[in-house]
Amino acid sequence: MKSISRLTRHLSQPLRKGFFKNISDDGPSICGDIDIRIGTDGTWFYMGTPIARESLVRLFANTLIRDEHGDFWLVTPHEMCRIKVDDAPFTAVELLVSGTGINRQLTFKTNVDEKVRAGRKNAIRVEIDDHTGEPRPYIEIRDGIDALILRSVFYEMIELGEEKTMRGRKFFGVWSDGVFFELGALESG
Repeated sequence: MKSISRLTRHLSQPLRKGFFKNISDDGPSICGDIDIRIGTDGTWFYMGTPIARESLVRLFANTLIRDEHGDFWLVTPHEMCRIKVDDAPFTAVELLVSGTGINRQLTFKTNVDEKVRAGRKNAIRVEIDDHTGEPRPYIEIRDGIDALILRSVFYEMIELGEEKTMRGRKFFGVWSDGVFFELGALESG
């Protein structure tokens, strides 16, 4: 892929269902790595420069997939280009809440204006940073692609949390769409 404008033109064309798993001679060709990187804060860069056009970032975001090896690709009907992602490709920037308790629904809005409701298909998980010991919360957006839940949004979510005993241990977590998501184990006193 020689230029970002060529990639943009290809991205605007519709994808065929099942195109990635069964790449054939008439499917997208792998063009290798392209100098696009998504920073930890969700900023998209091209050749080290932030991509300022939000519409272009949203267009790219709609074609982003993750393969079974954990690599991220921008896929058009004609070409597939691997990109770098520092952490998660998206950030959850807003939390919308409806209902209470087991009937609560937590909907997250991402930095690319995508909305996803936490539930069986879109799990919330919390990892602990090896270096800082700080929690790093994520929500799955689609097909192994996550959004890092921003700290302010995570604190909002914690305000909704409650204790639940499972497997003989006490956990702190939140309900969404009938699923209890563990945010952490509670120490026994």
